[in-house]
Parts: sequence; C-alpha cells; structure tokens
Amino acid sequence: MPIRLLPPEVASQIAAGEVVERPASVVKELLENALDAGAKSVSVTISGAGRTLIQVADDGCGIPADELPLAVTRHATSKLARAEELFAISTLGFRGEALASIGSVARLSITSRTADSAAGARLHMEGGATGRVEIVGAPVGTLVQVEELFYNVPARLKFLKQDTTERRAIDALLARYALAYPHVRIKLTEGKTSSLQTGGDGDARAILAALYGVEVGKQMLAVLAEETGMKLTGFISPTSLTRSNRREITFFINGRWVQNIPLSAALLQAYHTLLMVGRYPLAVLFLEVEPAEVDVNVHPAKAEVRFREQDRVFSFVQRAVRRALLAYAPVPQVAPTLWGTPARQVDPAWSFASEQLSVNSDQSLLGDESSQVTPAPLPPGPPAPLLPSSPVPLLRLIGQIGATYLVAEGPDGLYLIDQHAAHERVLFEKLMAQHSQKKVPSQALLTPAVIHLPSQSGDLLIPNLPILQHFGFEVEPFGPNTFQVRAVPVLFAASDPSAALRAVVEDFEEDETPLQAEVEARMAGRVCKRLAVKAGQVLSPEEQRALLSDLETCASPRTCPHGRPTMIHLSVDMLERQFGRKGAR
Repeated sequence: MPIRLLPPEVASQIAAGEVVERPASVVKELLENALDAGAKSVSVTISGAGRTLIQVADDGCGIPADELPLAVTRHATSKLARAEELFAISTLGFRGEALASIGSVARLSITSRTADSAAGARLHMEGGATGRVEIVGAPVGTLVQVEELFYNVPARLKFLKQDTTERRAIDALLARYALAYPHVRIKLTEGKTSSLQTGGDGDARAILAALYGVEVGKQMLAVLAEETGMKLTGFISPTSLTRSNRREITFFINGRWVQNIPLSAALLQAYHTLLMVGRYPLAVLFLEVEPAEVDVNVHPAKAEVRFREQDRVFSFVQRAVRRALLAYAPVPQVAPTLWGTPARQVDPAWSFASEQLSVNSDQSLLGDESSQVTPAPLPPGPPAPLLPSSPVPLLRLIGQIGATYLVAEGPDGLYLIDQHAAHERVLFEKLMAQHSQKKVPSQALLTPAVIHLPSQSGDLLIPNLPILQHFGFEVEPFGPNTFQVRAVPVLFAASDPSAALRAVVEDFEEDETPLQAEVEARMAGRVCKRLAVKAGQVLSPEEQRALLSDLETCASPRTCPHGRPTMIHLSVDMLERQFGRKGAR
C-alpha cells in the first residue's frame, strides 16, 4: 500500500486513545484543568457511569472568549511556553492534548467566563469539528460538558467495562484528589445521588473519615518528614489495618496522582516483617520534590514519573514511613515466657518435663552421646480408623505451636495444621451446606451495626445484597455509602458483623462476571476467611480438638476455600530418613 498522511480526524482519534481510555480519564483531565485554574469548588456530574454524560463545573479563573477555539486545539496550552520549562513543571496539565482529545471522541461543550468579562462564552465541538463561539450568561469559572463518549469510536465503546466498574473508577479517582486537595470543595453526583462531597476546609482526616468510615479515619497514622529538597506528608494504616491488595496505596507527587512501582516498593519495605504475607497497608502519601528533580513527561496520561535520584527518594520514603510506624505502634518485644507453652494449653498426654532436656548455650545440639537424651519409644498402637469418604485419618492432638499451627499425630506420621486455613474450610463447608438446603438460620442483632464504606465499595455491595440475604445476612442501605446490618447467620453470631460485610467488598476484582453459583461461593469464601480464627490466636485444648474434629468431617479438608493448604503431612518414613535411620536423605 502507498504511504499517505492520515486525515486529521483519524489522527486525532488515534492520539485520543493515549489520553482518553475510559470515562475516568475524562474526569481526571477536566478535574486537573480545574485545579490548575485555581478553583476552590469543583462539581462533577455523571450519567450512565460517564458514558452518557460527564459534566465538570469549577469556579476557577475561566477562559477568555477569544481563546476558546484555541483551548480545544491540539498542543495549545497556557502552562508551558518554552522547552526549558519541561524540566520544571509545577502544574498538573501541560501537554495541551486533553480537550482536543476529548472533543475528537465525544460531543464537547465548554462554557466559560473570566472575572473581567460581563458575559460568558460557549463553544461546541463534535467529533473533532469545532463550532462558533456563542455569547451566553454564565458565572465566573468554566463548565465542561462531555456527552456520548466514544460515540464515533464504536470499538473503544465496546471495550468499556461494566457500569459498576467504570463508576468505581471515577469514585476512586475523586476520592484520591479529595484527599490531595482538602482545601477544594469537591462534589460528585450521579442522577439525584451525591456520593462524595467535601467541605474544602483543609481537614484531610475528616475527608478520610468520610471516605473510609470514622473507625478507619481514626486509626490512620499521620506521616510528616522532610529532608533537603523533599517533603512527605499523608496517612498510613497501622499494622492491624490491612487489605488483601495494593489498591488502597496512593501516591501524589507535587499534587499529581501517579503510579510508581519504586515508591510502592519503598512503602512495602517499610512494613517488612510487620505484616502477614499477602496483606497490604492503606496509604495516601503526598511527596513534594523540586520540579527539576522529577520528569513527568514520560506518559501521555501523565500517570508515570521518573526521578533524577530514585535511590535517594526510595530511601527517604522508606525511612519516613518506618519512622511513623515505630512512633505510633512500636514493635513489641517478645517476652522469654512466650517461647514456652503454658501448661494449661498442653495436652497432658503429650507434655514433657522441662528438666528432661536442657541445651547449653555454647553446646551443639549434636554434641557427644552423654549429652543426648534418648526418649522412651511410644508403644505401638492400632492404626486410627479412617472416616467414611474422608481423605484425612482421625488425628490425635499434640498441641499448638506459635499460636498458629496445631500439631497432631496420625497413623502414618505427623500433621501440622494451619488453624486459620482449617477454620476457613470448616466455616465454608458448613455455610455452603446450609445454603444448599435453603436453610441458613439468622440471628437478629440486638443493636443493628451501622457500617460506612467508601463510595466505590458501596456501589459494589448494593447489587450483591440479595446474595447476602440468601446467606442469612439482613443488610439494607442506611444513607449515602452507609449500610445497616440487622441480622447475621447463626454460624457467625459471635463475630463482628462489620468485618463480614467489609469482607464481601474488599477482595472483588474488576471485570469478574462468573456464574451466579461462583459469585455465591466466592462471597462465602471471603466472609469465612475474615471471620475464621487468626494466626497468633491462642486456642484452648478444647477448641483445638473441636477444630480437628470438624476438619476431619470436611469433604475437602486439605485446602482452604482459596486453595491454600490446611495441613502438611510428615510421614514416619520421611522422619526416619531425616534422622538417618534409613540411609541418606
């Protein structure tokens, strides 16, 4: 085929794909323009999850009428004049592509008025074609209206995600910017419902409480650190408040929301050894550096940055977060008595006198024969019977180690059981068995529990309320992003109802469209995971035996509902080989 120039409208649509990926991209670009204009109040209205309508109104400086046609022209901007200024950018926008890109894939309308103008001006743009400027009445500021996004790019429209997912992306975006700009009033409305509204009084912790709930807002730890040319502020969660993914980790650099892997790694490194594997903190951190030390011109959507001295920034963030963690929540010192197991928690049939074995601090465990103790062999007993249709034999409890694992003896060796994973499996099978029989008994709460969720989580929970009802939960909306739990399954009557509800929404992934049965099983698994006994929880001998007994009766006792093993089997043959009784390993 011969080489030819692309028509301007085609080139514009191709270029728009780098900037406008989804409705949230449009909201981000328009919001950043409003903040650059010095707005103290920004109101965002959407319809159809942003597909049908996105409207952003601000009270910023406005655009003069004669500059409106230039504002929607590609590579036209008021924030940059010379190439040298690319190395010291202090504004959120600078590429001059946002309005032109949006106007090429939607029906765009801009109404604006400056403080020194008696009237406002309006400009329409549709599919890249610009209309004439009209004189209209308008308040000081700018109103941008985007309708029928991707109406002329059906391929891009087809690949948009479900309305719930697109709405959650917009909610999360505005929540982040509300925290980064607490002095700006930000409001999000869809239809007649306002899902976000901040006061603009500069109180970031109040916004945290409004977004994540009062309890989470109270627990978040403030971070404030400063070095030459760098400053870090914001909030991090204590080690007791975690999530199962990295979605609640947010970084702003010089007021710009970015996705930076090294910064996230620095944050997680600060939590090293303080969190369980697979758990992640909540964090909203604002890093200020000299503009010349960071390159923001490496991504069309300005979502990535590069640092001139990345190692120095990494070290600064890590040290600042670790210092805040230790200041608010010192690392506990393990008392020597905790290394032993209290006598009341040890099965008398398997207890050892402390004087039977003592190891000198400067003596090897493999010393001479006189220093070794040879325990009397246990008398052989009949093999334990297998339960009908159960792949796990009857086990004899030995005890608990590390307040996390149960040790049991079977007919074919030693079993180490993860108490959390095992309890997950037990709860899951009991709950699913009751659900399959359409008889999940509920326990009404004397005092209904009121739970506040972030707006994106509330949107996710509402369509799943009927499934929760099938599992014995009675949950109803109780205001914007607020829910009331009136009853819980009897199986979880002694547990925290708010923990069960948060478990439903915490781990959901985007674009999951499984069958109804899969949704129910996944939801049940999440609730059981949250309410199962935790690692580090000391169980009484009776609780340990009950857990073993329940696990033996499970249909799939060897894994938890998420596929993690519940037990490790050390066979007698393997133990003999390890101790050299049957040759080399």
